[in-house]
Amino acid sequence: MTDNAIRLDHVVLWVHDPVASADFYEKAVGMAPLRITDYAAGAVSFPSVRLNDETIFDLMPLTMTERMTMLPGAAESSGHPVNHVCLALPGDDFQALRVRLEEQSVPVSDFSYDSFGARGMARRSFYFRDPDGNVFEARHYE
Repeated sequence: MTDNAIRLDHVVLWVHDPVASADFYEKAVGMAPLRITDYAAGAVSFPSVRLNDETIFDLMPLTMTERMTMLPGAAESSGHPVNHVCLALPGDDFQALRVRLEEQSVPVSDFSYDSFGARGMARRSFYFRDPDGNVFEARHYE
């Protein structure tokens, strides 16, 4: 990326087992794992998974709670997932994600139709949870 437009850089998710979470995101969601070997060797505090060229999810172990001192009360956020994170995908990728989740026996919701989002009205969407209970919505606009 060469322009300086505002973009989402990363989302930090609290997880019980970062390696297991990375495995879920790789196999069920199709995201590329990052720094797994370094994390397993103790060289880094957490691994990540790549959503796209610009955005990653950091998989923060709950054991890091006591190190969350950047703001008063930051440690209290541990274990409290956000309401949900929404992933917008092209139609073919949207369908492939649902198939992968079902192949991994991950429960998915029924489809929702014509729901509002950052790009206007999304044609279809559905929801699923990761192994730590974080809720994700997947949608496509075209």
